[in-house]
Amino acid sequence: MSAIVCSHIAKAYGSTSVIQDFDLEINDHEFVVFLGPSGCGKSTLLRMLAGLEQISSGELSIDGRVVNEVEPRERGIAMVFQNYALYPHMTIFDNIAFGLRRLKVPFNEIERRVGSVSATLGLGPYLNRKPSELSGGQQQRVAIARAMIKTPKVFLFDEPLSNLDAKLRNHMRVEIAKLHQSLKTTTVYVTHDQLEAMTLADRIVLMRSGQIEQVATPEEIYERPRTQFVAGFIGTPAMNFLDVTVRKTDGWRLEVAEHDFAVSGHAFRLKDGMRAVLGIRPADFSLGSKTDAAITFSGKVALAEFHGNDALISVPFGSGEVTAIVPSAARIRVGDEVTLTAPEERLHLFDQASGETLRA
Repeated sequence: MSAIVCSHIAKAYGSTSVIQDFDLEINDHEFVVFLGPSGCGKSTLLRMLAGLEQISSGELSIDGRVVNEVEPRERGIAMVFQNYALYPHMTIFDNIAFGLRRLKVPFNEIERRVGSVSATLGLGPYLNRKPSELSGGQQQRVAIARAMIKTPKVFLFDEPLSNLDAKLRNHMRVEIAKLHQSLKTTTVYVTHDQLEAMTLADRIVLMRSGQIEQVATPEEIYERPRTQFVAGFIGTPAMNFLDVTVRKTDGWRLEVAEHDFAVSGHAFRLKDGMRAVLGIRPADFSLGSKTDAAITFSGKVALAEFHGNDALISVPFGSGEVTAIVPSAARIRVGDEVTLTAPEERLHLFDQASGETLRA
């Protein structure tokens, strides 16, 4: 078992608090992604798991053992950094084998294990080369191989793909996913890239200002965001937000920018007169009038971006704009009059003061 338990973990540098009362349980074999904006504390947490940062308070256990005071090399972890940190004067074989040589593992065993991880990561043809002779993606695979060869209980990845171009990032993301499926090692992965998080994670830990904003599966965090911050951070293009006033007459109504939208309100905790924020993802809009739509409004297209199968359009609404994803085949152009609709089941409502979801 290689479960990780963080109990009331905190980190402070002098009077500056970076992590506050962090509680999380990571299951054996689970792939967990720490996601959040720069400065939210995700890399600091990873370094505390690795033993590279002291824990100010709280308790960290790995595989059932409290490791607050345990040296990094004795924690059963392996870490892959954003910087590949390869030895430029060594061959790829020697880079991968370096940790085993320090442990005085017999050469025959080193050869066997280097051969095994090299085959897994497709590095066999490059073992006699130097790092400078490899591409960025190949160098990152060497860094992963060097971590794998120690057969750790836990893998830690600190934004390992951020130095790669878009095509290599996509390729390496797939490679890391396949690697996890074959090894089943408990993995903690830090990134600010939501696509990496959504495609790799069993669960996402979305962080903000040193605290957990939401822990959930990728599907749940997208479909049922707990706060307006989560809803705005997850999803590309970003969710549309509209300030509304909730009214109760014959039914529930949302008043916004001279519009009055009727909703059943069954899915939300609403009060007459409350101030709320209506959230609608661009992909949840449809073109054309629909009788069962909760949201319907029209306007002239101010911006149209071709994205291949889809197009992103912006339509003025109140004092701002609303964005929607529509089929490119509709041939929408700037200046065209369009009607956008959205069903009630795709709407999100948040309390304007607290940012918490109003979903029942």
